[in-house]
Amino acid sequence: MANQKKKEPVKVKEQDALKRSANFEEVVFGYSEDEALKESVRCLQCRAPNCIAGCPVGIDIKKFILQLTQKDYKGAYLTIREKNSFPSICGRVCPAEYQCRLVCVLSKKGLPYASEESINVHFLERFIGDFGMKQGLEVEKRLEEKFSKFKVAVVGSGPAGLCCSGELSRLGIKVVIFEALHKTGGVLRYGIPPFRMPRDVLDFEINYLKKHGVEIIPNYIVGKSSALEDLFVQGFDAVFLGLGAGVPGFLGIKGENLCNVYSANEFLTRVNLMSAYKFPEAHTPVNIGEHILVIGGGNTAMDAARCALRLQKMSGMVPNTTIIYRRTEVEMPARRLEIEHAKEEGVKFRFLVQPQEYVGDEAGLVKKLKSLECRLGEPDQSGRRRPVVIEGSDFELDCDLAIIAIGLEANQVLTSATPQLKTDKYHDVVVDPETMETSVKGVFAGGDIVGGEGTVIEAMGMAKKAAKGIIDYLTRK
Repeated sequence: MANQKKKEPVKVKEQDALKRSANFEEVVFGYSEDEALKESVRCLQCRAPNCIAGCPVGIDIKKFILQLTQKDYKGAYLTIREKNSFPSICGRVCPAEYQCRLVCVLSKKGLPYASEESINVHFLERFIGDFGMKQGLEVEKRLEEKFSKFKVAVVGSGPAGLCCSGELSRLGIKVVIFEALHKTGGVLRYGIPPFRMPRDVLDFEINYLKKHGVEIIPNYIVGKSSALEDLFVQGFDAVFLGLGAGVPGFLGIKGENLCNVYSANEFLTRVNLMSAYKFPEAHTPVNIGEHILVIGGGNTAMDAARCALRLQKMSGMVPNTTIIYRRTEVEMPARRLEIEHAKEEGVKFRFLVQPQEYVGDEAGLVKKLKSLECRLGEPDQSGRRRPVVIEGSDFELDCDLAIIAIGLEANQVLTSATPQLKTDKYHDVVVDPETMETSVKGVFAGGDIVGGEGTVIEAMGMAKKAAKGIIDYLTRK
């Protein structure tokens, strides 16, 4: 065991920072076979592995890594797929440093995130997921005749909707996904940039579901195109709501309605879903400025800033994109990997800053951001130290384009049209925590519409629980 601890972590290869900051190609190359094998043998194969409990969907991490060391890649793939329907996706976007890697026995204790010594579980998962994708490996269906007569409607094609659909279709249940947008994938497509989530990987997983009988109907808004109860009239036996959280939050300060003040939701949707970075080849443009400020400290802020900086460089501008955050870097909820990537690419950071007011010109265009400096006070409900404004510390920042990335709230299109669907004060759908069933019989929910804005793997964890609840419901039915 002592020798194993001395083995250095295998760093994953990445695209050169200077080069990648001017393109939208994938940043992280992933492990080669040799690199994956070298990293996997660092695993101590603990008798009681904490990493499994640290995974929101409970992947048997110990088992799949052991299979990897034995070059049983197919076995490792099937082990992961027992719990995780999308290993190639999660291996790229999971915040592993806050989950499985954080509780790895090799990680230094006392940090709010995993240290470098922790096993790179996410990169190993990605290697196995990509292997399965390249080899065309498939998970054996558990077809049960009693389920073949049932139909389930899934509302939303984000990570929760896709995951629930996969779980149900494996049993032979007919699944139809209703997606409001013209393309499938939800936040995986409109929120996450191609340099983090290549579209061929996402399309592969979606096409895998289609290949196994899942039908997808785009441009269909349940709550507008039809009422929720109409789905039962159409012959569906149960419904899963994976609506996500698509309503952007704002600061509520003066000048927020000036031109060139974006929500991160709109900015990233234009860039990622509508391919604004390919304009004029793609038909949707996006404004870009010389002094860009991104307000927020999560993964969405990192994505927005990294996209904005790329667009500046691709437009021939000197890159000048700055992330504004009320706390310090330690308290930032974004993935450590994304923070480091943003720094390497040239994104600037201003910490302990509280925006106060946007100032515009006569044409109504934003030009300045008035702000105050902060200090850290006592911890708040999140466990992070609360930012306290320092009176008299006023200053201004140049800003001709602002992107607000302070979180998303529940989309109320469906819930407002369905008063019998119980929601909480945040407008999230209330569910039974064991079955994920809502106040409406036969209607289940999971993902951001239930727990608020969270991670892809957390949404999938809820979707898997909801799928089990649906299966139990249909069995009783």
